[in-house]
Amino acid sequence: MSNTNEIKVWDLPVRLFHWTLALAVLVTFVTEDDLLWAHTWAGYWVLGLVTVRWVWGFIGSENARFSDFVHPPRETLAYLGDMAAFRARRYLGHNPAGGAMVVAMLLLLPLIALSGMAVYGYLEFSGPLAGLFSASPDSWGAVLKEIHELLANLLLVLVGLHLAGVAIASLQHRENLVRAMWTGFKRKPE
Repeated sequence: MSNTNEIKVWDLPVRLFHWTLALAVLVTFVTEDDLLWAHTWAGYWVLGLVTVRWVWGFIGSENARFSDFVHPPRETLAYLGDMAAFRARRYLGHNPAGGAMVVAMLLLLPLIALSGMAVYGYLEFSGPLAGLFSASPDSWGAVLKEIHELLANLLLVLVGLHLAGVAIASLQHRENLVRAMWTGFKRKPE
């Protein structure tokens, strides 16, 4: 529930996407090689969620749309400089750095999922890409696995930067952004 000093920012689809994606990504990292079936299904889930989010980024509510939070690189870099100097402007929706992070993750996650499907198809002869690798050279398995792991490690870096950005913005603007992503409400602009 909100009070009179708050405004609805994040719609239910955005919030469900965010927390379900976080859970699915966590499952992929926890299961990795030990529970291949869970790792695989969580990867499929990630790909499905990202596909829906791409669509919602064009047809969703105002703050869910890419047009609301994707900014030019120069503006994003200026925002990061202001953030480092503790003078960053508060945004009701995603700030320029947050918008860039959303786009980076929405581009990286499908690459991770597709490279994972390629590894699964090549090494396990299973999944939707298995047929593509039936006559592939033996060396491909190691290369595909390295690509998948490199991309997954890059995602860990992005997640760390995302969490740091949320913490810094929460402190700078004296608002709990985690709570806002949970409830959908943020403090009204002043």
